[in-house]
Amino acid sequence: MSSPLILINFKSYREGFGHKAHKIAQSAEIVSQESGIPIALAPCYMDIHPISHHYSLPVYAQHIDGITPGAHTGGILAEAVKEAGATGTLINHSERRLTLADIDAAVTAARDAHLASVVCTNNAATSAAAASLSPSYIAIEPPELIGSGVSVSKTDPGIIERTVEAVKSVNPDVRVLTGAGISTGECVKIAVELGTDGVLLASGVVKAENPQKVLEDLVSLL
Repeated sequence: MSSPLILINFKSYREGFGHKAHKIAQSAEIVSQESGIPIALAPCYMDIHPISHHYSLPVYAQHIDGITPGAHTGGILAEAVKEAGATGTLINHSERRLTLADIDAAVTAARDAHLASVVCTNNAATSAAAASLSPSYIAIEPPELIGSGVSVSKTDPGIIERTVEAVKSVNPDVRVLTGAGISTGECVKIAVELGTDGVLLASGVVKAENPQKVLEDLVSLL
């Protein structure tokens, strides 16, 4: 995946599943094709297969468990989301926190299933620890700004710079995404200028009345 990457987390918003998820995916595909900017989607589990089947964009799971096939009722198996059509997964989102051992197991499971992994973190120190596990991406997201509409790239650019430095000092192959409050093209531009490889966002697109218009703005300054 070339950078910058726009990764949209649908979460469990009412506006983000079923036919509404298809509307977002269709808008994202149009904008990605017209702009040449990579856009990936993280829909609800039930929508992984239909979204990956009907659209050309990469699809990510919102979480996987660090388990192998077997008696794990309710577990989210990396191989299963891969077979459903996912090419990557989020891990340790602030709304689905894990221990370091669980993050390690999930990153390993993703790697074994040939899934890209995006480990979400809340500061530079945890980003460095997560980078030692060699995920594909670290996504720095201060929890207090998630869903706030207040962009971390404008409010606290220092945490982005510190995270990039911390991650690269541990593992230069791990890429960094910026999340929390990202909603405009200016937010994305600042995040990229600060050294990250793209953004992770949710409500700014998923809850928008016109997702295509928002996405067009997000890529407009890249």
